Amino acid sequence: LLMNIAIASDHGGFELKEELRAFLKDTDISCTDLGVANGESVDYPDFGMALAVRVSDGEFERGILICGTGIGMSIVANKFPKVRAALVWDTFTARMAREHNDANVLVIGGRTTEKDLAKEMVKVWLEARFEGGRHQLRLDKIREIEKRWGMG
Repeated sequence: LLMNIAIASDHGGFELKEELRAFLKDTDISCTDLGVANGESVDYPDFGMALAVRVSDGEFERGILICGTGIGMSIVANKFPKVRAALVWDTFTARMAREHNDANVLVIGGRTTEKDLAKEMVKVWLEARFEGGRHQLRLDKIREIEKRWGMG
């Protein structure tokens, strides 16, 4: 799986981010770490934006965001055109995020998700393929919303 991935978290996701970064390296997937560098308190929008803008611009094909619950990062990331961030909580939702929603940003709750499960979700999400068809028609409607509001 050759792809250009970024990963970022706030303090609530720092520990899981470090774990996932090592996991990706072990599976020969290169990923760019956009922070945080430690567990000290920060504002999650700063790190969600740093990743989402670069996925939106096409610099990264995909991204992984982690905060305490994943909710804040999801809200931030989905403000950017062409970003489809999905908060997942098991392997089924991780797979569906790709197959049906073509999610290019995976969002995980660092305080709500066990490390081994998080690794499995990332693996499933990376391996899954967008199914297109009726799902593409639905994504086209989302693109129309983005255009309507001047988002690309």
